[in-house]
Amino acid sequence: MASPTDVRKGKVLNYQGNPHLVLDVQHRTQGRQAGFMQVTMRNLNTGASTNTKIRTTDSVEIMHTDMIKLEFSYIDADGYHFMDPETFEDVILDENLVEDAKDFLVETQAYSVLHVDDKPISIDLPASLEMKVIESAEGVKGDTASNVQKPATLETGLTVQVPLFIKEGEVIKVNTADRSYGGRA
Repeated sequence: MASPTDVRKGKVLNYQGNPHLVLDVQHRTQGRQAGFMQVTMRNLNTGASTNTKIRTTDSVEIMHTDMIKLEFSYIDADGYHFMDPETFEDVILDENLVEDAKDFLVETQAYSVLHVDDKPISIDLPASLEMKVIESAEGVKGDTASNVQKPATLETGLTVQVPLFIKEGEVIKVNTADRSYGGRA
């Protein structure tokens, strides 16, 4: 058990029996009362955010975490297969674990996977990824009004709006936060 003053942004706490990622921490005091930590955290199992007070006299359990780089390999009936590039071990992740990231899983691309107590919990996506355009309509000649865009389907099945000059077979950058076009690669 640790002191609440050891709680920092990015740590994972065992709160009400579930792992919670700490998003924000503020130490507060009120007059003659004992201080407390105002903690905003996200449940790693459900994704729900919680804002709670932890008194400095209480104790908290900070869970052991690791960020492990894994390369995405393929999908089959067992789940999503990743390979550890150091040990070449095959790691299978369930679909519910990769739900938010599955549109960005490109073969042989490395991803950081958060492990809590040696169990994979979530995938940390990079800010942008390079992906190949597999299907895109041709731009209409003369349609040159500013910022005209067209849909393009990428190698993972994700559809994004791209400028008219992007053609099939090109590699583009996609922002993972808002699923938008970020430029040519």
